[in-house]
Amino acid sequence: MSKPNSKHLARSCALQGLYQWQLTGNDLSDIDQSYAELVAGEQEITKVNRALFEELLHQIPARVTEIDEAYEPFLDRSAEQLDTIEQVILRIGSYELLYKPELPYRVAINEGVELAKEFGAEQSHRYINGILDKLAQKVRAIEVAANKKQRASKK
Repeated sequence: MSKPNSKHLARSCALQGLYQWQLTGNDLSDIDQSYAELVAGEQEITKVNRALFEELLHQIPARVTEIDEAYEPFLDRSAEQLDTIEQVILRIGSYELLYKPELPYRVAINEGVELAKEFGAEQSHRYINGILDKLAQKVRAIEVAANKKQRASKK
């Protein structure tokens, strides 16, 4: 991936914060505050889309049951067997597919794949791609069909 943009950096930071929340159960506001303090001195933080970071960090835990229920039918194993990083990436991608209709579904899937390549196990990006693609076909059926039709007409 080329130089990350502010939204990708926000997703990357949110992934790390959500990972910490999932493992420790720490309060999200504490994670948000400690993360801001930790990276405040780094130049990269000024390039992070803070609004997206905060939305993902706070809204995913607030809707975690709905989000998990959306992607779980497409898993090949129980959610408890997922690697924590994979689970967090699926939650971010699923959240964006479910609650950010202004974001093209392909962007949500691609961001999940990029996060998996960056933070996940060697082949986890393929798994993430498959799950998010199936979810997109379900929750963004009209958009997916329009995209397929557009691609077919270009052939």
